[in-house]
Amino acid sequence: MAAAPVTPAPVPAPAEDSPRARLAALRQEVGKAVVGQEAAVTGLVIGLLCRGHVLLEGVPGVAKTLLVRTLAASLDMGTKRVQFTPDLMPGDVTGSLVYDARTAEFSFREGPVFTNLVLADEINRTPPKTQASLLEAMEERQVSVDGTPRPLPDPFMVIATQNPVEYEGTYPLPEAQLDRFLLKLLMPLPERGDEIEVLTRHAHDFDPRDLAGAGVRPVAGPADLAAARAEVARVQVAPEVLGYVVDVCRATRTSPSLSLGVSPRGATALLATARAWAWLTGRDYVTPDDVKALAHATLRHRVQLRAEAELEGVTAETVLDGVLRTVPVPR
Repeated sequence: MAAAPVTPAPVPAPAEDSPRARLAALRQEVGKAVVGQEAAVTGLVIGLLCRGHVLLEGVPGVAKTLLVRTLAASLDMGTKRVQFTPDLMPGDVTGSLVYDARTAEFSFREGPVFTNLVLADEINRTPPKTQASLLEAMEERQVSVDGTPRPLPDPFMVIATQNPVEYEGTYPLPEAQLDRFLLKLLMPLPERGDEIEVLTRHAHDFDPRDLAGAGVRPVAGPADLAAARAEVARVQVAPEVLGYVVDVCRATRTSPSLSLGVSPRGATALLATARAWAWLTGRDYVTPDDVKALAHATLRHRVQLRAEAELEGVTAETVLDGVLRTVPVPR
């Protein structure tokens, strides 16, 4: 299975002003600044459609930050970036009470989490206390400070990044927090042709800090996303497909290579992402192939390998490949 979460499939031409058409235009618009990575763009759109959060993993320099900024610009949404470091405090993320000497009162100063797309850069470089500061925001869509809940904007999504090759001085996310992420998307190094295109653009004065100069414009907005979510909610799922989702997740719990299988929350996540993918490809029903297409991206971070399996070179990807091969597919 390739590292990309989903393989873009040919889709029927939707009506030009439909929510599906507007979201489909994102791939072309993001491509004005980011070369390749179409699968990651699709995964982020699926995360937005499912009201989920996304974990992006890739080596430095594969345009993770640029991708998020370009997606926000294409969707006419706000975005803020937080660089997670060992000395970052929870209040630096959520906001805190600040004393105003003029009024002799405390007032709440919003943190960077109060936006549409939050880029939590290198989330595993900050201690668990600060990592956990995102949990309420991710699950409840609110932040509580001094006992007062404060709602976050809608839409709202946390996009956290991790570096897969450098673990010194990091704090790995616990399984309970990993399970809060709807998808884990892998951003691979570009193909040779894509890398040549990147250098060609820079040779012609492309500035990644000037998205407007690159021609990036909003092609959809929060209203289109809300309409799209309503359409995704109407996508039908046959009982046989529901059973297939459950069987795939249950098979991970009995795998001899895993010490932790997929929880029921993971099963509901796989159902949600498969419905969104079915809608994006122009259908109002889910097939087993939709489940297979999103299984790796939705489940790879929800399983834990046994130590002996890791020593033998087994990976979460190979385990999921085996599960998808062995679980009977409904006809």
